[in-house]
Amino acid sequence: MSVLDNWKQWEDFLADRLHQAQGQGMSEGAISNLAFQIGDYLSTQVEPKNEQEKVLADLWSVASEEEQQAIANMMVKLVQNNGSR
Repeated sequence: MSVLDNWKQWEDFLADRLHQAQGQGMSEGAISNLAFQIGDYLSTQVEPKNEQEKVLADLWSVASEEEQQAIANMMVKLVQNNGSR
């Protein structure tokens, strides 16, 4: 099963990668930029696997680039607060 099939697993996966990046000294700006790039890639290359991903994909598709950056930043905050540690 892919981490994309289950929202909680996806959230935990992202949290693990985020904490790993922070532990290696990656700046918040670099993390934000990477989150934006991942969101952009997922929106164009990966079919949403669950309802949460479908909502994010729909929001991403109608958002301006500035709004997409805000969505990416909110995802970073979400996994900082809710993901596994």
